[in-house]
Amino acid sequence: QVQLVESGGGLVQAGGSLRLSCAASERIVSYYHMAWFRQAPGKEREFVGGITWSGGSTSYADSVKGRFTVSRDSAKNTVYLQLNSLKPEDTAIYYCAASGSFYDLKSWRYWGQGTQVNVSS
Repeated sequence: QVQLVESGGGLVQAGGSLRLSCAASERIVSYYHMAWFRQAPGKEREFVGGITWSGGSTSYADSVKGRFTVSRDSAKNTVYLQLNSLKPEDTAIYYCAASGSFYDLKSWRYWGQGTQVNVSS
């Protein structure tokens, strides 16, 4: 069973940066699409950004384009989400997911437990 473990969340002021990590228990980042989602209190989980299995393409939600970057290190079986120019509305639990279609929430097969990001104004 594939396990995904997120880390790197925390409290940051608006305008600040964080880097989230998602470590996989198996060598999957070169075989599956990988993605980040987030869920704010009282809201549905939403796609943030993702990277294809080949690493050749990334995709982002409009709300984070130009501020967030998804990358990966296949040798470490780890995917990253760099969050820059953070805004209070970015406050959410951020989840890593593997094996799915970027914008189709229900298609994702594996999920991490999430890491909390809080952005203060």
